[in-house]
Order: sequence, then structure tokens, then C-alpha cells
Amino acid sequence: VRVLHLKENIASLARLLASTSHGGFPVVYRPKPDHAEVFQGTIKRLELCMLLQNEHIFEPETNDDTFSSSHPLTYEKITVEKLPNLSRLTMLLNRYTTDPQYQQLFINLEPYINKSAMSIQAHFSLQRTYIIFRTLGLRHLTVVDQQNRVVGVITRKDLMPFPLEERLRLQLAPQ
Repeated sequence: VRVLHLKENIASLARLLASTSHGGFPVVYRPKPDHAEVFQGTIKRLELCMLLQNEHIFEPETNDDTFSSSHPLTYEKITVEKLPNLSRLTMLLNRYTTDPQYQQLFINLEPYINKSAMSIQAHFSLQRTYIIFRTLGLRHLTVVDQQNRVVGVITRKDLMPFPLEERLRLQLAPQ
């Protein structure tokens, strides 16, 4: 599972977006240094792309979880149906992954994540999961364990009848 942190490195984020086609990502947080990372919410790929086009919100790394009092972007600025300029984004992602200065810069994702995102337990009923997808019109759903640690993501495509039937057949076939 590809997860993001509340405080995410710009170069790492650019590499992730360039190397995957995922539509959304779970965001995790480590409450204390000796604790596991727990699920905080989700953020959409399009929102991440819009955030990366606003360099003024990037910040240098700090030793704690605080960020300077930069003003977060408004909901309207990051919520889009499709990217306005894909070639510009491709150029930016390339620059962020190759220019060493972006290894030292971070973005605070906390103001932008969906903290009310649904999640299900790892052993949740497949039938009920399907009902949740259908009734809520979800595209992806984070799967967590009993300690609220991310263990997977299930997508609408995972629940399509033919791929699901094939996967079940392979799982149930004798080894």
C-alpha cells in the first residue's frame, strides 16, 4: 500500500505521482515516535497535483510536526474535475524529482485530507463492502487493522464480478 504522511517530502511525492496511477491515497500519522502509523484520512490524486503546482506552500523540514503559519490553499483552488495543464504538471514532477532542493522541502497535507474518509476492517464482509461501494458511490476504500493501521486499499475495480470471481477461484484452488 502506498501511503502518505501528514508531512510529506516534495521529491518523494512527485516520484509517487509519476510512478503510479492511483486515484487516491491513505494518509497516516505517527502519534508518538514509538507508536505505529495510524490512518488519518485520504487525499485524491488530483488534489495532490493541484497542491504541487503551488510552490509557495512548500516548507523546509522541521524537527517537530509543526509548520509555519503559511495560509493553506482554499478548497476551490485544489478541487478540480480534471487537470488544467497536464504538460505543466509533468514538467514540474520531473523538476521536483531531479532538483536536489526539493529533497529538503515538505508539504503539510493536513489541511487538505478528507478526515471523514471511510475505512473498513481487514476482515469485513465482502458483501457489505460491495454494498458500501454501491450506495456511497466510492472509488476506493482504505482497509485497516484493529489498531487503525493501513493494511490495504480496495477499489471499485477490485469488486467487479469477473476479476473478483477469478481471484476467489485462485484463492480457493488447492495449492
